[in-house]
Amino acid sequence: MRSYSGERLCGKCFTRSIENKVRATIARYDMFKPSDNIMVAVSGGKDSVTLLHILAKIEREFPKARLCAVTVDEGIRGYRDEALKFAAENCRKLGVKHVVTSFRHLFGVELDELVTRLRELSRQNLEGLSPCAYCGVLRRRALNLIARKSKVDKLVLAHNLDDEAQTILLNIMHGDAPRIARVKPVLEEKHRLFVPRVKPFYEVPEKEIAFYAYLKKIEFQSVPCPYASTALRSDIRTMLNRLEERHAGTKFTVLKAIEKIRPALETVAQETILQECTLCGEPSVGEVCKPCQMLQQLGIQ
Repeated sequence: MRSYSGERLCGKCFTRSIENKVRATIARYDMFKPSDNIMVAVSGGKDSVTLLHILAKIEREFPKARLCAVTVDEGIRGYRDEALKFAAENCRKLGVKHVVTSFRHLFGVELDELVTRLRELSRQNLEGLSPCAYCGVLRRRALNLIARKSKVDKLVLAHNLDDEAQTILLNIMHGDAPRIARVKPVLEEKHRLFVPRVKPFYEVPEKEIAFYAYLKKIEFQSVPCPYASTALRSDIRTMLNRLEERHAGTKFTVLKAIEKIRPALETVAQETILQECTLCGEPSVGEVCKPCQMLQQLGIQ
């Protein structure tokens, strides 16, 4: 039973409801055109692999559309290898072209090496960001680079309802309220070097994605990232899950509340003027982009 709606569904009706919700989200926000070249960011986890299966099913109805997938190997020993295997196997089963890239190839360093350097700075009493902060910035850059190189029209992210609600509260905790306006299902292109990003799972709860994967016998990596617990997001996730258990629909309420005030946030937020990084040439709000700044701070670039 869906506690937030009171619905009681059999397995077949439940899986159909998830697929219909994805279709409705795509249509409501006009995410794709019938002839789009689409790239799905596939980590090997339940969300991205499940979304790939659903989009592959939908894509068969649009012969002019093309679907491919990309996986970024961050360089996390004992974790990422298994995820890469699941990503590759699912792409093979679906007949989807699979592109693999890595932090090592793009930035000359793996995440494990970055974490080692972060710990060295910590011992020197120098304040630094969490591993997840570095990973998130570099992964977003990697995905955009590969999507642009592959000449796709849309980059698909498997961010679900839980992810979006967490991001909203995370930005509040960081005191970055204007950034909340960017939590939306379609991220528009603000620079010629950015590939538009869309989120078909925007209104689908994480638990429902996991249950869909179970019913459809979709194989995915279930082991969490070893660095995930170090991030503030982990605490926010725990808090939201507890609230959801006691007050069903809390996550939807957070998302809908932000949708109502987003126009006001966009009005007061200053329009970001993007330029090109003097070091790498990628879009940046300043002379040097965030990825280059991070690598420089760690003495890597």
